[in-house]
Amino acid sequence: MTFQVKFFPQQKIQLFINYIPMKRDKKKKIIKKHGTHDKDTGSSQVQVAILTERINELSKHLEEHPKDHHSRKGLLKMVGKRRGHLSYLKFNKKELYEEVLKKLKLRK
Repeated sequence: MTFQVKFFPQQKIQLFINYIPMKRDKKKKIIKKHGTHDKDTGSSQVQVAILTERINELSKHLEEHPKDHHSRKGLLKMVGKRRGHLSYLKFNKKELYEEVLKKLKLRK
């Protein structure tokens, strides 16, 4: 992202943001692949798939920037959210839980 700074309007400074949002097309593909219908954004299996994708992207970022502790905290929060969704699936929809683990290649 580039922003113009008020003090030096002729210069453009590039700022790197800790959280880089997922592209809309990528998110739609994940929803289409894991959801029950096109507008299914809230089901646990879709949430787990989206969180897994974001976790993978952020893990790559942290390999390049090991001292980025703010992003690391965000990563741990996302892992916790994913764990909560997976435990819900495990206790309430066992067959769906197994399917999600296979599709996303996650460990139990």
